[in-house]
Amino acid sequence: MNLFYQGNLSETSQNIIFDKEESRHIFKALRHKVGDTLYITNGLGMLFTAELVEVSQKQCLAVTTIAEKKAPLPYYLHMAVAPTKNNDRFEWFLEKATEIGISEITPILCDRSERKVIKVDRFEKIIESAMKQSLKMYKPKLNELTSFSDFIKLQSNFNGIKCIAHCEDSEKELLKNLVQPTSNNIILIGPEGDFSYKEIELAQKNDFIPISLGESRLRTETAAISACHTVYCNNL
Repeated sequence: MNLFYQGNLSETSQNIIFDKEESRHIFKALRHKVGDTLYITNGLGMLFTAELVEVSQKQCLAVTTIAEKKAPLPYYLHMAVAPTKNNDRFEWFLEKATEIGISEITPILCDRSERKVIKVDRFEKIIESAMKQSLKMYKPKLNELTSFSDFIKLQSNFNGIKCIAHCEDSEKELLKNLVQPTSNNIILIGPEGDFSYKEIELAQKNDFIPISLGESRLRTETAAISACHTVYCNNL
């Protein structure tokens, strides 16, 4: 099954028009013909089964035959992660987190951040590709780069579990013991130089719980994936 993404579709959409890039892929790479069945999602939970009625490398048109709403993740997970100096590592996190199951991602700018500029459009394409590859009907929300202090303020009314993973020697809870099935979760993962003491203190003053992901010292992207997978496994 090949899954296509059309973010502008509503629950009642009937005619689905593919842009030139997708049309070329359907026509030349996949070699679809009139009458073939395609599967399309809008990234908001809808799965459309559609029949191709027009096929060319400039434009393909499909007509919806079945439209069904799929269940969302049984949990809410918002990961706030400092972009890594090596962009490939953060892109790997975006891809794998999308495949596993994540609701929202915010790149955060910290005191010790080495990367202070991101390409949101490129990150969106990576998420979209991973969503299609893993047959996810919900596209994770990607936010703009946000300062650590602003992010903390934005979560003041969050109804759920708020966590911060850091490397300082202090009392911490194992994430796997903290996360509950069907819970709402925010997890902060810092840059490769870790959060500053000031940031850790600010987070804890705003009800973020210090967490441990185990005994190993992990890279930023590994820690983020480990946390994502822990939440996923606690909901199986």
